[in-house]
Amino acid sequence: MSQAFVKKKRLDIDGVLLLDKPAGISSNDALIRAKRVMNAKKAGHTGTLDPFATGLLPICFGEATKFSQDLLDADKTYETVVHLGISTTTGDTEGEVLKTSEAVSFSQGEIESALARFRGDISQVPPMYSALKRDGKPLYEYARAGVELEREARPVTISELTLLDWASPFLTLRVTCSKGTYIRVLGEDIGNALGCGAHLKALRRIRVGSLEIEKAVSLTDLETAMPEETGAKHEKLEPVDYLLSSFPALSLNAMLTKRFLNGQRLSLAKEGVQLSDARGRFRVYASENGIFMGTAQLRDDGVLAPERLVSLARIPES
Repeated sequence: MSQAFVKKKRLDIDGVLLLDKPAGISSNDALIRAKRVMNAKKAGHTGTLDPFATGLLPICFGEATKFSQDLLDADKTYETVVHLGISTTTGDTEGEVLKTSEAVSFSQGEIESALARFRGDISQVPPMYSALKRDGKPLYEYARAGVELEREARPVTISELTLLDWASPFLTLRVTCSKGTYIRVLGEDIGNALGCGAHLKALRRIRVGSLEIEKAVSLTDLETAMPEETGAKHEKLEPVDYLLSSFPALSLNAMLTKRFLNGQRLSLAKEGVQLSDARGRFRVYASENGIFMGTAQLRDDGVLAPERLVSLARIPES
């Protein structure tokens, strides 16, 4: 007698997983697989990596998804190999070859001179093969249909552009950049500045904000972990406030905790709370149990305004 299929119940898991995405799959596919392994109800990633790219893909579970925007806005660091002399339709290895050039015997001085043009505040034209939308349809759909649309250049900041290695025709770089930067476009623009064209041979993201690839787990290791190491007890699952470590912390007593969790603005100066000179965004905790309650903005007048609250904390009973 066959047994009826029993659907595994999803768990309320809250936390952050640093995943090392492999090449060959989309960020969404990596998310789905990690979510299945963790058996989580709710999950989301914090910034897409192209299928051919590898590296750091932070995944937020449950209440941590409320803070994923912070990583979307954060600076990111990549290591990339630019193949000079070959241009492709997509700017990477997945596209068709458009043009080739044999003139790729540059001196290191010529390479450094070209790189200098792309440090600091620059403008980039988004690629056609991107998820940016026009009239509700992503640009890559137009590109696949052979349609080229006008795109406005957008300001981005390249805070680091370091030459790691130059062995013609391969240029290995480390790039730290602001949100919205396309490393594929940067590689193409460097190739054009050298007069030979280029595309990305490899791309690896090694840092997102303050999060680093060294602490990430591979998808293979995650999927082959023993059952007792998965889910909410997985050793690689970081707490919800892990994404917010760069913000100062503030603890509230029981009375103020209750008011904070009710969404009230608190005049901390009038309540006798000792404050530093820091202002802006804070992580807020309940002093009695150290539970993270959410984020808030501390104004110049000493008023704490709740921003995003999490359900991990409960309003104390009267």
